[in-house]
Amino acid sequence: FPPRPQCRSPHPKRAASPASGSEEACMNLHNAEFVRSVTSVADCPKDGLPQIAFAGKSNVGKSSVINKLLLRKNFARVGEAPGKTTHINFFRIDEAMYLVDLPGYGYARTSKAMRSDFAKIITDYVLKCEKMHFLFVLVDIRLEPQKIDLRFIEMLGMNGIPFGIVFTKADKLSKTQCAKSVERYKATLGEQWEELPPMFVSSGERGTGREEILGFIGGCLNV
Repeated sequence: FPPRPQCRSPHPKRAASPASGSEEACMNLHNAEFVRSVTSVADCPKDGLPQIAFAGKSNVGKSSVINKLLLRKNFARVGEAPGKTTHINFFRIDEAMYLVDLPGYGYARTSKAMRSDFAKIITDYVLKCEKMHFLFVLVDIRLEPQKIDLRFIEMLGMNGIPFGIVFTKADKLSKTQCAKSVERYKATLGEQWEELPPMFVSSGERGTGREEILGFIGGCLNV
């Protein structure tokens, strides 16, 4: 694939770039509210605020990552069972942006028809929502690169979607094991990509990676 596209800038006359500091210094993360759940891109918020989205397999821990970023325990609900969430959930942060929790994909116990519907919801949002400035793809750091994640990442590359990878559940491995897992992923992606996407190691329990992810979001939004 060609070099990875950068964040879509909310300011058309100036390019976005990652920031070294935390977004928290410029944005009140405590001023967060759930806005709506939708099943169609046509129903997404139309107030013009930039959107930072999170995607991944149904049991990868998207809600846990969002909760840890906001330092809230149950702000983004953690599903009772993987594959249960079928909507796109929007959380408005400080009247300045949205964090977007996309439905999980690829859960085996979900019917084939429903899996197809989930895929359409996700791809419609990712490919058609102009206000999505960056997409974090969450993958379980304990696992070998999964075919379904690699196919999703390939789709992003083919359509020029700006994205990064967040490795979840890092608390389940040692630092050495985490580093090996990340290098394994880099090697797999390096077979097709000229430039690797940004990568972050995260733990919903320990809060690992929180500052790095917030700093990157801040850079995307030029805050």
